[in-house]
Order: sequence, then structure tokens, then C-alpha cells
Amino acid sequence: MYPLIEIKTVPIEIEMKVSHAKLEYTRGTADLEISRGEGGLSIKSRPIKLNIDTFEARNSVVPTAMRSQEQAAQKGREASYTATATYAQHGQMLLNAKLGEDVLGQFAAEAATKDLKLNEGLQFLPSVPPEITWDPGEMHIRYEMDKLNFDWRMNEPKFEFTPGDIELTVTQQPDVIIKYVGGPLYVPPSADPSYEPVDVEA
Repeated sequence: MYPLIEIKTVPIEIEMKVSHAKLEYTRGTADLEISRGEGGLSIKSRPIKLNIDTFEARNSVVPTAMRSQEQAAQKGREASYTATATYAQHGQMLLNAKLGEDVLGQFAAEAATKDLKLNEGLQFLPSVPPEITWDPGEMHIRYEMDKLNFDWRMNEPKFEFTPGDIELTVTQQPDVIIKYVGGPLYVPPSADPSYEPVDVEA
């Protein structure tokens, strides 16, 4: 008698992948940018300035029309004052004249002396000096040195940690395989071509 059923078991298959933890370090870097700012030298100079105003000096030699009118009016006033004083003085002398006194001769002598004094008068031209002023000179010097500009750019060091990982993959599910390995079964058993009756009496 041989077995009719064959039972076979299939075990489970598991694939495991392990990723180890790692720590990565990135070094810090430093960038330096240098720029130069140019200075310079500037000099500003203004020389002395001389101002000469000859208006009054020229008016004393050749007066303008308005100044001539003013001077003529002034001379007229002075002449009228002088004439008034002279006439008053002569009137006073005539009132106080004595018999035998030559008053008219005194008048003539005084007039001749006055004309002589007028003819002998000296005058320097121009009678008014020019007006002289000046503005002092100036000098400004500005010097600026060159400048160096430093621009630092720092990158700090970095640490990057990658944790470990375990990956489990089931590549084969467990199973039970049952297989019938016997021959065919005939109902009734006598239908089997290789059937042999069993002798129950023996």
C-alpha cells in the first residue's frame, strides 16, 4: 500500500535591505570681495580782486549833466550869499562914512583884491581820489585718500544626518501544496480494469 496524498510546504521568503545611518559634514567657505574707491585731489583758487570806483573822480574833472546842474545851483547859492553879504557890508560902510573918507575907492580896491585872489587860486584835478577796494583771494585744497572696501561672505559648516533604514520585502508567501499521487478511483471498484476480487473465504 503506498500513500495516495503528497503534502509539500513552501516556506516564506523575506528579503531584508539595511541602509546604515550616516553623518555628512560640509566645510564652511569664505568669500572675500575687495573693491577700491578712488580718492582725489581738488584745488580751487580765486585770486585777489581789485575794485576801483572812479565815478566821483571823473565827476570832479568832467561832471555829468546832473552833477553840473547841482554844482551850478550850489555856486549860484554861494554867489547870492556872498553878494548879499557884500551889499550889506557896503551899505553899512556907506552909513558909517565920514566926510572926506574915500569909501568908493575902498570898494574898488576890495573888488580888485578879490579878483586877484580868484585869479591866483590853484586847484588839483581830480579833486576827489578814486575809491579803491579789494576782495581777498582764496584757495581751497581738498585731498581724499583711496579706500579699500572688504566684503566678507561666510558660509557656516553644515552637518547633515541621514538615519538608518531597514526594508523588509516578502518575496515568497508561505504555502501548503497537497497533491494526490494515487491512481483513479472507480465506482464501483469492479469497474477498474485491473480489479481483482478479494477472496474473503481464504
